[in-house]
Amino acid sequence: MKNVVVFGLSLMLLGCAQPMKWPAAPLYELPNTAPTAQSYWSERQVKQALVGHYAHYDIVAYEDTTARQPMRSFIVSYGFTDFRLEGDQLLEQDRFCRATHQLNYDTVTSFFNDQATQAIVPPPQAVEVTWQDGLWQIYRPATPTLLGITGNPALPLTQDPGDPDIIDADGDGKPGVTVDLTIAERWQEELYIIRREIFSNLMWWYPDGSLRGYVIDQSEQLVIGASRFFLNKASNPAQAKPIGLSPIWLVPIDEEIDTCAELMAQRDRWFPPEPRFVTANEEQP
Repeated sequence: MKNVVVFGLSLMLLGCAQPMKWPAAPLYELPNTAPTAQSYWSERQVKQALVGHYAHYDIVAYEDTTARQPMRSFIVSYGFTDFRLEGDQLLEQDRFCRATHQLNYDTVTSFFNDQATQAIVPPPQAVEVTWQDGLWQIYRPATPTLLGITGNPALPLTQDPGDPDIIDADGDGKPGVTVDLTIAERWQEELYIIRREIFSNLMWWYPDGSLRGYVIDQSEQLVIGASRFFLNKASNPAQAKPIGLSPIWLVPIDEEIDTCAELMAQRDRWFPPEPRFVTANEEQP
């Protein structure tokens, strides 16, 4: 997926706090698994075996250099991924439930409500299945998806905050989608944005049935307003390097587990702890 919301803030809002560092990459080691009988399967057999219902966990690391000190963030997304066969094509359908944010400043927290996250609905996409380096590789090409605005997702995102195609995607009465900010535990503010989500996934299929790999994100973002004028500034962060900071993890689950409430109640069954930034004097985890 990428139900991604990121932003830049003026250093004055950060109380001149020292930014925390990236944790070591990769965030999670990929399994070191020898090939199994799957190496003898045909591409068709692999596609048939991949059909099913999966719990979805992905992280995208971003860096915004518009502030004096870089604003770094992890956007952690939860949802469901389903694979189905149509003829010879294996189609991937993603559905998102929740996004949480980790920032490298402890003086600012952000919140993106579930309605906004669930408003991101990528179209079904045929994936490419190939045998490479002793594992089956699954590549999902990008499917540009608009959030907070209607129109042609194949075109670049508008740069006009007053574009008539902007909509209230999360139903809160504000344009676009709203990011709620808490600054220095005192100020409650809002940032309004629109996005063009452009992400692809490169994953490998492991004998335990999971798909693990990395997200490649080239999304576009426009800040269209804010509750205070000094928050209303351009911010279009890029994905941070290395790619190991942006993993994706799909775990096959029972088809009866199909609501966001069930997914979040059981997230610890399937996924590792969320990443966090580290202080200057702290050991890397």
